[in-house]
Amino acid sequence: MEEVLLARIQFASTTLFHFIFVPLSIGLALVIAIMQTMYVVKKDEIYLKMTKFWSVFFLINFAIGVVTGIIQEFQFGMNWSAYSRFVGDIFGAPLAVEALLAFFLESTFIGIWIFGWNKLPKKLHLACIWLVSIGTVMSAFWILAANSFMQNPTGYVLQNGRAEMNDIMAVLLNEKLWVAFPHTVFGSFATGAFFVAGVSAWYLIKKRKVDFFKKSLTISLVIGMLSGVGIAFSGHSQAQYLMHAQPMKMAAAEGLWEDSGDPAAWTLFANIDVENRETTSRIDIPYMLSYLTYSEFKGKVEGMNALEAKMIEKHGEGSYIPPVKTTFWSFRIMVVMGGVLLGLGTVGLFLMYRKKIAESVWFLRLLIAGIFLPFIGNSFGWIMSEMGRQPWVVNGLMKTADGISPNVSAGQILFSLISFSTIYTILGIIMVVLFVKFIQRGPEERPEADVSATDPFDTGGAGHAVK
Repeated sequence: MEEVLLARIQFASTTLFHFIFVPLSIGLALVIAIMQTMYVVKKDEIYLKMTKFWSVFFLINFAIGVVTGIIQEFQFGMNWSAYSRFVGDIFGAPLAVEALLAFFLESTFIGIWIFGWNKLPKKLHLACIWLVSIGTVMSAFWILAANSFMQNPTGYVLQNGRAEMNDIMAVLLNEKLWVAFPHTVFGSFATGAFFVAGVSAWYLIKKRKVDFFKKSLTISLVIGMLSGVGIAFSGHSQAQYLMHAQPMKMAAAEGLWEDSGDPAAWTLFANIDVENRETTSRIDIPYMLSYLTYSEFKGKVEGMNALEAKMIEKHGEGSYIPPVKTTFWSFRIMVVMGGVLLGLGTVGLFLMYRKKIAESVWFLRLLIAGIFLPFIGNSFGWIMSEMGRQPWVVNGLMKTADGISPNVSAGQILFSLISFSTIYTILGIIMVVLFVKFIQRGPEERPEADVSATDPFDTGGAGHAVK
């Protein structure tokens, strides 16, 4: 059990740390592409300066994200060899396509975009950053295709003691993939948008480069608000999917031990007693759970006790209830973060429309704090998704305890866990230091003749620091 626990901790730590960088890369790539598009369309040099300033953060984040992604993949082979053998034929295919197609697409066109200033026609150069943005989204698609098989196995046959792919289209049309993909992408767009919004708010409070950062803030708030709407609708789709595909996860997310009433109320707060299998001190919103799961104000949700009895009958004796408290609270933290982000985007655009954003210091301070909200929401969303699937590493096919490497000791896993955590800490410090450094320096003014210099890091003084 020590090996299982340590392997799970390492999987969680590597995945969550890597997932700090992935959404930010996806979001910033979109923001930068839109800014450069506005420069090409409007021929206003301020949008070019904005593109180059915000690209510094994207490139730093992208570089560190690549390193963390490589480390994250190492631990599959080290700690989860039994799992890798069982699903390698299926799990490996989307990851291979992600590396060979999506990652190479974004990496290739990042290079062309970096060195193509003043060498390529403006529209062709613009197409490069849009291809980078598309590549980041495609990467998310293929990775989620692999993860979705773990949640909802499709397109396989069991033979030779393994799950072997027999229908690639079933893997790519997996219902789980098509509810998780938009939710993840909208969350990523929000991450990039609110990073730009928070940094822009800091400059507006300091009254530095007000026109520059007002425009940055407007673009980011529009993206952030639209992303918040997308998060809400795609989250609703996920709830409906869970109801029929992973009902145990839904029941755990609601702390339902017994069947709910009809109509079912959504629980805002509750005290969950796992030992006695009861949920008390509930604060409910009537009808809401029925609406989330059925899109109508009626219908009940099956409880964990009844669902576990069915799973025991199908899979044999054992505990099939996931960590209820973790799943329950992770879901609520994720929902609250999404709601707050949507509210921030809406209020921000209203203040922009009233031309009061620069004077609303209270709101600008909220936007600075809002930088962290998407990261929190993304992380707890993944925790809920992965923990709610337990005790399965592949839902209904392989238990987590059966997926670890049989010949790796607890001491070896602990050593690699400490080593990787140390590397991640160093990388995190490097990223924070670089981000703070470039934020403090800002987009210093350059002579007009130098605005379109070939250096993509040419954000003024900050650009020379990178060199």
